[in-house]
Amino acid sequence: MAYHKDYLLRMIEMMAEMIAIFLGLLKKGDTKQAEKRLNNAYREFLREDAAFFHQLPVEQLTTDLLEKHDYKHQHLKILSELFYAEGELSLKKGERSSARVVFEKALFIREFIENRASSFSLSDQERMNLLRERISNLNTPEKS
Repeated sequence: MAYHKDYLLRMIEMMAEMIAIFLGLLKKGDTKQAEKRLNNAYREFLREDAAFFHQLPVEQLTTDLLEKHDYKHQHLKILSELFYAEGELSLKKGERSSARVVFEKALFIREFIENRASSFSLSDQERMNLLRERISNLNTPEKS
């Protein structure tokens, strides 16, 4: 069990590194390379293509993955980060509605995890606040 927990923690660390590289690519405007890295990350970290997670309705994301696919809360956290990254990519590409959908899924997952957590995480709270801000901004009409 300790090995499994250490493995998941290492996955989360690797995920953080991937997100940093991904955001750097977005900042440079290299959306093609960022998208390629993101698609690879879904397969590498969660053993499924992005399309698998997109087809799940938001209210089934957590229960289906935990009960039917043997995911753990750490897997859900990784999925939330991938959705966040995908939202940032969608924003960069001007796809506001796509960004809103994945930001909402990311927030839903984070809130699910938070409601079951035994401890408080400032970084998780900051990510949830960022997601709420992104969603709020996407819910207001774009100024011409």
